[in-house]
Amino acid sequence: MVILAVGLFLFLGSHLLPGTRLKDRLSAHFGERGYRMGFALASGLGFVLTLYGYHAARNAGPMILYDPPLWLRHVTMGLMLIAIILLVATYIPGRIRLYVRHPMVTAVLIWAFAHLLANGDSASVILFAAFLAWAILDRISLKRRETAGLVTVTGGPWRNDLLAVGVGLLLYAAIVLRLHAWVIGVPVI
Repeated sequence: MVILAVGLFLFLGSHLLPGTRLKDRLSAHFGERGYRMGFALASGLGFVLTLYGYHAARNAGPMILYDPPLWLRHVTMGLMLIAIILLVATYIPGRIRLYVRHPMVTAVLIWAFAHLLANGDSASVILFAAFLAWAILDRISLKRRETAGLVTVTGGPWRNDLLAVGVGLLLYAAIVLRLHAWVIGVPVI
């Protein structure tokens, strides 16, 4: 669990820096390029440690905090479809991006919440609760930075939304049918 906690601290902590005075101080001290390299290193290392720590904690005989009812897995699958479409809409700007404002952060929020519904072991609760907390804090930060004019949200034509939904459906199918089992080791169906 320690590796998981360190990984989450590095990964999510580095992602909390943008828009803060600490980020400005680090950029001033190391230069923008140095800051970006440090951010990439902390992010990458944190991501690897998070994945490793999560798998290690689950394989060590996870402590069950709660046992979700089976029907919540269906709710999770429905929420994940929305999350994946929002994730794709981040990269294919259309009206979805304009209305949701920050679709990637919203996708992470939905992903984390959905997985808390379906997983009650301690490693999962730590992982998904941390990401949920980060998404809520980042959403608040983005709203403040948007109000201050530091972040601009742009959209695109509605045709891009059709493309985002189509690609999202294909990605969702790939995750449900193969990728989740291959990457995470847990089949969805």
